[in-house]
Amino acid sequence: MEKFIFHRGSLPLLVSMPHAGEHIPEDIRKNMSAPALDIADTDWHMPLLYDFLEELGASVLVATHSRYVVDLNRPQDNVNLYPGQDTTGLCPVDTFHKEPLYQVGRNPDDAEIQRRVTLYWQPYHQQLEQELQRMRAEHGIAMLWDAHSIASVVPRFFEGRLPDLNLGTASGASCAPELAQQLQQVAAEASGYSHALNGRFKGGHITRHYGKPEQNIHAVQLEQAQITYMEEQLPFAFDPQRAALVQPTLRRFLEVMLAWAGTHAL
Repeated sequence: MEKFIFHRGSLPLLVSMPHAGEHIPEDIRKNMSAPALDIADTDWHMPLLYDFLEELGASVLVATHSRYVVDLNRPQDNVNLYPGQDTTGLCPVDTFHKEPLYQVGRNPDDAEIQRRVTLYWQPYHQQLEQELQRMRAEHGIAMLWDAHSIASVVPRFFEGRLPDLNLGTASGASCAPELAQQLQQVAAEASGYSHALNGRFKGGHITRHYGKPEQNIHAVQLEQAQITYMEEQLPFAFDPQRAALVQPTLRRFLEVMLAWAGTHAL
């Protein structure tokens, strides 16, 4: 199976979906627990939710392998992105609800983690970096939207119910402040949805590493509550009616990104 699915667009916007993958290779799967095989922590149905991207002219990069294989939104050295807070690692060993992902004694060792980094993590990031650099060279600017979703209630990571639309700009470091303000305004105008900017989700490794406003590469993460577009229990079904209500806001976010690019290219 391919390591990722990539579509090259015509405009300086790349939408990355690093946690949308569902595949677990058999050599990894055979060591895993029953809960792991539900892949419950997947960012479900993201390509379907963002089914307007090619029409919009965006490039799209979608992971094919599960985050349980290797988490593409963690740094290679596995440094905790939220010091002092509980998070899952580069090669997770438990679910968001702290269920073991592996049978007893079968957690991946250092050599196995490095194998997965080489085989799955690096190709995704090489493609991501290559596309951003191509965009900047061709258009004078590159815009990165890192698209995520998560169950609306995960006590391990946050109390209560998560806001519906969680924008992250690495506390202002990954994109121009004015752009972040415009995106926050879109969220504020989205009737029926709650939002936050740099709340519990400030952006993971991808946003923090690739967002370089001083080089005219602007990166934003959206962590979206899954209750806005799907059922949050097995079988994690897509809900077209709910999705249709939130999709105009997702599209508006990206139109704001593109409008910014059109007026700030070098």
